[in-house]
Amino acid sequence: MKRCAAALLAVLLLAAVLCTPAFAEDSGRFAMPSFDVPCKSAILIDQATGTVLYEKQADAQLPIASITKVMTLLLTMEALEAGRVSLNDLVPVSEHAYSMGGSQIWLEPGEEMTLEEMLKAICVSSANDAAVAVAEFIGGSETVFVEQMNRRAAELGMTGTTFKNACGLDASGHLSTARDVAAMSREMLSAHPQITEYTTIWMDTLRGGQTQLLNTNKLLKRYSGINGLKTGTTSGAGVCITASATRDGLSLIAVVLGSPSSSERFSAAITLLDYGFSNFEAGEAPLPVDAPGRLPVSRGEFETVELEYPAAQRLLLAKGESAGLTVRLELPERLEAPVTQGSQVGTVAVYSGESCLARWPVLAAETVETLDFGRSLVRLARALAAM
Repeated sequence: MKRCAAALLAVLLLAAVLCTPAFAEDSGRFAMPSFDVPCKSAILIDQATGTVLYEKQADAQLPIASITKVMTLLLTMEALEAGRVSLNDLVPVSEHAYSMGGSQIWLEPGEEMTLEEMLKAICVSSANDAAVAVAEFIGGSETVFVEQMNRRAAELGMTGTTFKNACGLDASGHLSTARDVAAMSREMLSAHPQITEYTTIWMDTLRGGQTQLLNTNKLLKRYSGINGLKTGTTSGAGVCITASATRDGLSLIAVVLGSPSSSERFSAAITLLDYGFSNFEAGEAPLPVDAPGRLPVSRGEFETVELEYPAAQRLLLAKGESAGLTVRLELPERLEAPVTQGSQVGTVAVYSGESCLARWPVLAAETVETLDFGRSLVRLARALAAM
């Protein structure tokens, strides 16, 4: 019996390795649609799991214009979270920041604005001068900040991306991909959801009402659930957007690069988001019913070990699929000591029909050492004392 239990546990552990433990949906189980959108490159992903729902030339390296500012904003939010800067800090404007062309809020050399005001200028009006001023404030210089941008991109697995500046103006070699933009956008929205407090502002003012801000993302007024993230337009990049939206708990990110016009950019984003919301839904993995709280342990200092089950897990499902989900608990009848706290002893598996959608580990909540001679004497003494 002990050999059988050990063999069963080994099989369970191997199965857990073969099925990715967190957000384990197989992105290949959703067939890619065949429709086209008016742009050079595009991708649609589920924000929570990263599952790709649509792609078109998603790895083509292209200029991305002001979508670059998503990385500038990401590093800024990380600096805020680390306590290196605060929203009330005054950000000075250098001659270099002042010299930026394209969209701007007409900053003057020597002028100062709070970091929060600069964030509004970047998120709402896509101000190049504000983006560079913030880059210099966070990094010490734009050159150093761009090095930080590229380092962070590498950490996020953005293998097709090279940044040359902090604002997205056309520059030789300043390139990214739709897939990389989606990864960058996902990190921003997942790790720093408060950014949507700025990206959803439609109109605002700076300088005591003298400077008007109007959001460049017109989907805020046209699309239900939109909450960001960034538009971009240059002669080299064409017209671009990374659009994020949430409905009924499902959050999607649509990236569109190289559209011929602003209207086609927004049309492409709407087509992608509509497809996602029409065909998919956010689900929650059901938890096992009547699951044991403890398992017997052979030859252990304690006779049982407490189990730790996963919390309810997020799933990406085809529309209507949630009604047919089942959960299977896979545990051995007993464990063999020693058992280490935090070690995997079984799995919770979620199925749609006979297809395994995901597995999550069941862990030992405590350590149970092997019962040796000394511990046997202690146990015997306790038993005798209780008589």
